Amino acid sequence: MTLFDQFSISYLLGTPLIIPALLTPILLLMSTKRLMPNRIHSLIIWSVKTAAKQILTPLNHMGQTWTKLLMTLLILLIMMNTMGLFPYTFTPTTQLSMNISLALPLWLATVLKGLKLHPNMAMAHLVPEGAPALLIPALITIETISLFIRPVALAVRLTANLTAGHLLIHLISTATAVLVQTLPALSIFTLTLLFLLTALEIAVAMIQAYVFTLLLSLYLEENT
Repeated sequence: MTLFDQFSISYLLGTPLIIPALLTPILLLMSTKRLMPNRIHSLIIWSVKTAAKQILTPLNHMGQTWTKLLMTLLILLIMMNTMGLFPYTFTPTTQLSMNISLALPLWLATVLKGLKLHPNMAMAHLVPEGAPALLIPALITIETISLFIRPVALAVRLTANLTAGHLLIHLISTATAVLVQTLPALSIFTLTLLFLLTALEIAVAMIQAYVFTLLLSLYLEENT
């Protein structure tokens, strides 16, 4: 395998393994008919409620109508970010096109929401209050560019963090496999480092999903 083969879809008998990889977490998360929820179900509900409280508290009533959408996005990103750590799968969110397709429509929806509810306030954000008249054209250009760069920044941040972590895991695992035959003592150290890095990558996958959703909620707060 080359360094970037981990970012391509694996096939088994002509069937892409990404399909069962995507369906398995959804089936595991589906609640069953029980009189009392089990521990896993209770942990998931508690985690979602805690994340929703942290993300949606600054929003007003109009913004909190997006709760289901933002929480669904958070759970979807966590599943896709962590899925690439399993064998014979790859992380869909390491693809920039995938992240752009998530960030662009959601960012555009927040902007259109602001233009619909508060058109004057949305346009006023392009010019800071008290700005000199000579600087107004330059300020409008800069603020417009910063506005349109937001979905690109969301997508690039998610792609870069996940890609860097996966590449680092691949390099250390390759070094461990080579050192087992030549320097077994050193290979124990690299193997320990690999386990620690894997745990860190799981945390990074969850944090990046949280950051992606949090930034969208902040954009929504500005426009509601």
